[in-house]
Amino acid sequence: MEKINRLKKLLNYYKLDGYIIPKNDEFFGEYIPENKDRLKFISNFSGSYGFALIIKNKNYLFVDGRYTLQANIQSGKLFKIITIPEKLPFDIIKKVNLNIGFDPKIHTQKNLKTFFYKTNCNFLPIAHNLIDKIWIRKDSNKTKKFYLLPKKAIGQSYKSKINKLISILDRKKINFQFISSSENIAWLLNIRGQDSDFTPMPNSYLSIDVNKKINLFCDLKKIDFRFKKKFRNINIIDIKNTSLFLSRVKNKKVLLDSSSCSIYFENIINKNNKILSFLDPIYLLKSIKSKNEIENTIQSHIKDGAALTKFLIWLKKNYKKTNISEITAQEKLLKFRKKNKSFKFLSFPTISGSGPNSAIIHYKADKKSNRLLTKGDVYLVDSGGQYSFGTTDVTRTLSLDVKNRKIKEIFTRVLKGHIAVATYKLKKDSFGAKIDEVARKYLKDIKLDYPHGTGHGVGYFSNVHEGPQAISKGNKVKFKAGMIISNEPGYYKKNDFGIRIENLIYVKKNRNKLMFENLTLAPIDKTLIEKKLLTKLERNWLNNYHKNVFDNLKKFMSSFELRQLKQACSNI
Repeated sequence: MEKINRLKKLLNYYKLDGYIIPKNDEFFGEYIPENKDRLKFISNFSGSYGFALIIKNKNYLFVDGRYTLQANIQSGKLFKIITIPEKLPFDIIKKVNLNIGFDPKIHTQKNLKTFFYKTNCNFLPIAHNLIDKIWIRKDSNKTKKFYLLPKKAIGQSYKSKINKLISILDRKKINFQFISSSENIAWLLNIRGQDSDFTPMPNSYLSIDVNKKINLFCDLKKIDFRFKKKFRNINIIDIKNTSLFLSRVKNKKVLLDSSSCSIYFENIINKNNKILSFLDPIYLLKSIKSKNEIENTIQSHIKDGAALTKFLIWLKKNYKKTNISEITAQEKLLKFRKKNKSFKFLSFPTISGSGPNSAIIHYKADKKSNRLLTKGDVYLVDSGGQYSFGTTDVTRTLSLDVKNRKIKEIFTRVLKGHIAVATYKLKKDSFGAKIDEVARKYLKDIKLDYPHGTGHGVGYFSNVHEGPQAISKGNKVKFKAGMIISNEPGYYKKNDFGIRIENLIYVKKNRNKLMFENLTLAPIDKTLIEKKLLTKLERNWLNNYHKNVFDNLKKFMSSFELRQLKQACSNI
């Protein structure tokens, strides 16, 4: 409460009625350093998405359905938790002419319009972030270099990518683009960095014009001789001078990324130029993986599948006779992954939840919440890794000797939804919203549902969550060959149990037809399946899937593990 009170004193000083605190920092990445997590500092909320609105007499925390339960646990004592899009700020703020402050460097016009456009409030940019005024912390002294990916990892040069982008800009009669998304810069230049715990992002900005004049804005300490030599045709500028450079851009038709360009930069550019604000075309280009990227991703999933499967076998063997907690389980899984030399780091914080904690969709075990894995519980583990080269994300729900028939029925219905997505007959105009309906059908037959999308796009040695494609209610992006996406229907009963089955799949072109091809390799727990609820086609899919798992993973197993894998992958 002390932090909030200190912030409210600042509101009085600046003559403000409220202040908005988003999750993101100035680079708008999904995962941010601990010392930039202003939302967690003020609210204790540790999820990857949300924002707080603090006004003089009330504190609100807005999250989506993935985080409602988590937010109530972590922040519910001091904040009113609002689930979006069920309710939005304009549903909450009824008073007119409130003066709401915000930091223009960490907000976009798109977000402000989405969440606040119907409010009769005055939104005032404040040059100095108010959280930074009350938060005393040390900046990290670690300066890790940007680095180049080898050509074999990508399959296309950065010059060819630039040509593709220039062609799009030229077609749209745009002569200048400011790229504010680090993940898009990473893709365009075939570079990576180490500015996030879970993504290999090179925090930076980039400008490009139709004459291929390129400027990269970054911390110069992160650039070495090899990097400069590789990019002799690119002007590398200290990131502190970004605003000065942009102020000198004049009489251009400028493309801005509407999802990641800050209001601060947009205002600078807007003074002397005409702005065209829409989704950066790099998002779509990046979503379509090259042949090399798909092949490397397949290999990464084999390695990751071996590690996860060894862990699942270990867990089933030991949980009855050894005290295994949620934290010790996720630590053990990490140890299995680290045994592979290709593993770099996790692609997101591992979700390791048992019993009632498995119902918290993006649960993160800590000392306070940590539970022992207990006979009769459901255990859910959602995890992934960054490999060289590839990004993985997989969820398995395990029975710890579950006898409850209702849980088994629900698990089976989730599995039926998973299979329906995996076997969906794609057409040239197929998009995620339609497939999302198919995934939910079997739960809706018994009046159940889940509060998240069925699938998200996945990057290549990049963000584990990547757009624009998704299997979700509002997504109408057409699937194209080379796109990677998750398939993860689920169900969550508050204070009781959670179920999710997640594989990654990719869109494959086969004789001019599109189809989903599986990537993830790990057994699905057959002891949770009510066999009579599966059709013959669904049983055949599961048997074929498990045969593929066994064939790919058997060489990594010890004699004991091989026996267990054979049993886990036997026909149903």
